[in-house]
Amino acid sequence: MSKRTMPDDKTPDLFSADPPAAPPPPPASPAAPAASGEGEVPLAQFAESAYLAYAMSVVKGRALPAVEDGQKPVQRRILYAMRELGNRHDAPFKKSARIVGDVIGKFHPHGDSAVYEAAVRMAQDFTLRYPLIQGQGNFGSRDGDGAAAMRYTEVRLTKFAEEILLSELERGTVDFIPTYDGSLEEPRLLPARLPLAVLNGASGIAVGMATEIPPHNLREVVEAAAVALRNAKAADAEILASIPGPDFPGGGQIISAPEEIAKAYETGRGAIRVRAKWVRENLARGQYRIAITEMPPGTNAARVLSEIEELTNPKPRAGKKSVSAEAQALKAAVLGVLETARDDSDREHPVRLVLEPRTSRVTPEELMNLLLAHTSLEQNAPVNLVAIDREGRPRWRASRTGSANGRPSASWRWSAASRTGRARWSTGCTSSTAA
Repeated sequence: MSKRTMPDDKTPDLFSADPPAAPPPPPASPAAPAASGEGEVPLAQFAESAYLAYAMSVVKGRALPAVEDGQKPVQRRILYAMRELGNRHDAPFKKSARIVGDVIGKFHPHGDSAVYEAAVRMAQDFTLRYPLIQGQGNFGSRDGDGAAAMRYTEVRLTKFAEEILLSELERGTVDFIPTYDGSLEEPRLLPARLPLAVLNGASGIAVGMATEIPPHNLREVVEAAAVALRNAKAADAEILASIPGPDFPGGGQIISAPEEIAKAYETGRGAIRVRAKWVRENLARGQYRIAITEMPPGTNAARVLSEIEELTNPKPRAGKKSVSAEAQALKAAVLGVLETARDDSDREHPVRLVLEPRTSRVTPEELMNLLLAHTSLEQNAPVNLVAIDREGRPRWRASRTGSANGRPSASWRWSAASRTGRARWSTGCTSSTAA
């Protein structure tokens, strides 16, 4: 048997037969904080102010473009970083990973995937009406295929981006501000020579608000700007005569009523109905086929083919054992006019969806009217005219552009004109910031 260790003044005897000491009394309840005191605010007020600060950070720092140059902060920083690296339109391509690393290391303290995805969109000619980056490699497709990893693709600035956004950067046209860590400086805005918010449009979702600005044609906007610069008091009808309306990258036909388009521009919210563009191609023995060459924004051939497949092979709804009578009738109607549908898109024909009718007795209008009614070959393009104005506040319709140094500049405002019943974007030249 082992001997029991005797207690000493340094190590208590755990095996002592003495009764244990009484437990310490519970701690006293802390005193309730004062209802109001120096440096203290109610929880509801603190939560409101913190959420407002977060919301404004998302609105101004990520989601909405500035009306002066039409760029979001990440886009502006990508363009500036590429310029500083000498990645110009006439220089060799550089790896996308190098550009992304430079952007997040110097200017944009966020994830690399967010920066690369923004650069990819700036290089896609089916996303931007006028791409700002020229890409080499796989930058995705209209059918929703993603771009290759940034270590494989290469980029450089387009001549359009250099001439319109960056050519006057060293002429004192814009203010420079410290970067997030204060080690460098970056332009607060880019010295845009044309309103990029009008030309390329914008799309973004913020906290409590979103933006959907349709793109417009370069030549038409330049002509309207020239009219406004020659005569600051020119009437809207005179300025808007040069702009026939939105010009989407993927084409399509605008079929909305003139009153609906005008209302969307006047109120800053609405939708424009866009329909696919198609042609009839005659074949031998009186046969024909339909080739769709342009689609509404947000639509692609893969999506349309998937919708046609759902029409011709309907599935029972959740919780149902059989297909509804309505779906069966729609299936019979589609199979009665459509024989086959295939995607013939290639490098020479970026969009070419071929539809072959069941028989030559089916008219093209009969076939297309059925598909237009039940697929995304015809759909709404949302309009939500929101941008960061010259005072740094998100605003509907009151979109103005100008230089940040206070010199006179062009003022762009949302408007609608009655010429040919189409919506227009009007411009005026002014140095005033009054609403």
